Amino acid sequence: MRLGLIGLGRIGAFHAETLVALPQVSSLVVTDAVPAATAAVAERLGVEAVDCFAELVASGIDGVVVAAATDAHPELVVAAAEAGLPVFCEKPVARGVTEGLAVARRVDATGVSVQIGYPRRFDAGFAAARAAVASGELGWLHTVRSTTLDPAPPPPAYVAGSGGIFRDCSVHDFDAIRWVTGREVVELYATGSARGDAVFAECGDVATAATTLTLDDGTLAVVSNTRYNPRGHDVRLELHGSKDSIAVGLEDKLPLRSVEPGATFPVGAPYVFFMDRFADAFRAELAAFTEVVAGTRPSPCPVADALETGWVAEAATRSLAEHRPVRIDEIKEREGHSS
Repeated sequence: MRLGLIGLGRIGAFHAETLVALPQVSSLVVTDAVPAATAAVAERLGVEAVDCFAELVASGIDGVVVAAATDAHPELVVAAAEAGLPVFCEKPVARGVTEGLAVARRVDATGVSVQIGYPRRFDAGFAAARAAVASGELGWLHTVRSTTLDPAPPPPAYVAGSGGIFRDCSVHDFDAIRWVTGREVVELYATGSARGDAVFAECGDVATAATTLTLDDGTLAVVSNTRYNPRGHDVRLELHGSKDSIAVGLEDKLPLRSVEPGATFPVGAPYVFFMDRFADAFRAELAAFTEVVAGTRPSPCPVADALETGWVAEAATRSLAEHRPVRIDEIKEREGHSS
């Protein structure tokens, strides 16, 4: 299988290494808006390089991985789909849900499969939690707690173009909650603090956020996020039910220090960042995409599914700005979209 990859920044370069190691991928063609980045990855990995996306599409590839900047996602996804090429695209589909809906319509018209990147769907712990919920062994859920704490803020330029913490970071928690529980969010309230680097306030963003969500069966979920967790990258999910409670991420690499007398857990070195925390998940996610390209499985996260998570991020962004609870159907109605 011959694949193309556009976008060779931090995550794109990481994906390039993952793709060349997959036995299903016989060759990889790469490109980036910065020629030096293209040349560096091509030389380091011994893969083919082209100058632009048009050349990538015309290079005889079977599918495309899009890891470019968010603003480029809509154009690249649509162009690849209209060329008949299955697409894997990092989240989000687009900066806003209105543009995302336009992408969905154009992609649907092609009949081509598109997979949006949400790696927690491929993490062994999150998959086990989903299976536990589906089996009924937890009983009915009453509380879900989801956490993503980054060890340090991203560069200022990234903050300025990220769309805010809910669209960039919390969205992974929102998607994990939807996917693991099999339920949809109906209402939420979000708050946040810009304590830390001045860039967050300057960009109208926050560095730490908390979101309370009500799911469609009455389950309550709490999402915690921050850009300041110097002990390490902390991603956890707790599910509390009428019969049992379970946790994802409760392991020796948990970046948390106990002050209980005699406590020794956790004893391992904490995860440094998301790429080591989810290395196996990223590998499984891209392996799944090769099956999508081969036509042996449907997309595990199509555009329409990713947009449902996008609505939650939009609602959280509005809730923070307006200091009030926001219903998801309110956001959909404002955007002229009905469920």
